[in-house]
Amino acid sequence: LQDEETRKDYDYMLDHPEEYYRHYYHYYSRRLTPKVDVRIVILVTVCAISVFQFFSWWSSYNEAINYLATVPKYRIQATEIARQQGLLNKTKEKGKNRRSKEEIREEEEEIIKDIIKNKIDIKGGYQKPKIYDILLFQILLAPFYLCKYIVWYCWWFYCFTIKGQEYGVEEKLYIIRRYMKMSQSQFDSLEDHQKDTFLERQLWIRENYEVYKREQEEELKKKMAMDPRWKRYRRWMKNEGPGRLTFIDD
Repeated sequence: LQDEETRKDYDYMLDHPEEYYRHYYHYYSRRLTPKVDVRIVILVTVCAISVFQFFSWWSSYNEAINYLATVPKYRIQATEIARQQGLLNKTKEKGKNRRSKEEIREEEEEIIKDIIKNKIDIKGGYQKPKIYDILLFQILLAPFYLCKYIVWYCWWFYCFTIKGQEYGVEEKLYIIRRYMKMSQSQFDSLEDHQKDTFLERQLWIRENYEVYKREQEEELKKKMAMDPRWKRYRRWMKNEGPGRLTFIDD
């Protein structure tokens, strides 16, 4: 009877002893109700998701580095930089410090990967993870991002709607990205020559973008029509199909 609510239930039981089942219900509901703070559960869940996100991104980033280390274009460049910096010469030591060929090969591989990490800016879903991108920091920084967006929107409305200023390169690319319904990381992963093509064709103008979109759709249809795998798939859908039933006598 240390709790005020339980004391009220006890007094009510003394005044109404005939309500037998009601007393049992209140007793067991208080005994079996979890006493864990919901806020703690939410915080632990968010932290667990954030940790999983961070390590998952690191794994994807390392996979991208390992893949780039096998691409001849990047491997040759990284090897040349390592030779210029004298890093590969250090691996081939003589005398007592002499190591096996396997150890030398592994060290050279790590040197090449480190150069690729430092010299190549990986964008998109395989970019180097940042701690501020995980869920926990996104929630904590949500008010800041909201205020930043409001200020940016007011600036955009004032400059380009009220004053009628011309768009700059960044503004044009932003409009194009919105038309394409791509995230910032997806758009950043595009090659520079693709973005130059977007600007040359003035795709920030809605009419030009619609023409470009139709051209891309037609080109995709042509590629799919010439693709042998797509031809086999259409042939299978026409002759068999996923929902066709056949009854064959043995």
